[in-house]
Amino acid sequence: MREIVLDTETTGFEPGQGDRIVEIGAVELWNHLPTGKTYHQYINPERMMPKEAFEVHGLGDDFLRDKPVFRHIGQAFLDFVGDAKLVIHNAAFDMKFLNAELGWINLPTLPWDQAIDTLAIARKRFPGSPASLDALCRRFGIDNSAREKHGALLDSEILAEVYLELVGGRQPDFALGTSSADRSEAGGGQDEWRPKPRPSPLPGRITEAETAAHTAFVETMGDGALWKKFG
Repeated sequence: MREIVLDTETTGFEPGQGDRIVEIGAVELWNHLPTGKTYHQYINPERMMPKEAFEVHGLGDDFLRDKPVFRHIGQAFLDFVGDAKLVIHNAAFDMKFLNAELGWINLPTLPWDQAIDTLAIARKRFPGSPASLDALCRRFGIDNSAREKHGALLDSEILAEVYLELVGGRQPDFALGTSSADRSEAGGGQDEWRPKPRPSPLPGRITEAETAAHTAFVETMGDGALWKKFG
């Protein structure tokens, strides 16, 4: 199963008001494991960068001026994505921008059901708890110390780690992806993988001298001692 963990940076919040994508970062997963393949592209938004957006991601007009415009990279982006599921934190935001940019240059848009929203997954798993990417990193012990500002590729790499934890850890199919028939063919019955009781109990760790000392101590406490009632 191929999945693409994706993030974008933009000039603002609303493509309908002229905001544009300025960076796309994506990480490829295969069966929940990173393949090492990534997609990363800075994009000239063909407009000035608002101060508020610059403070979030640090991508300014001078830096973006010589970068390609979206119409020059849109098809390459679609080729990388293909029909893979898109793992996105707050998917509605990024999908809104991606489909606006694709639509403006008459390229096919991305189906909404192609996206997996990790924000929705986190809110369902941990209702009432903070569900930002930083909060989930703290919950799962994921190092995000390099995240001084938002960056699409770095955030995608961090989100990939968060996503794997949200779906059950680094090996979500461990001991569950093998059918009972497969286990039987491997020489075991349906429940052979489960832990079994010890064939004989472990020997006691209390010595005879310690037992005698404890008995003598209880005797000094009289007939009302709880050890005498329940021993």
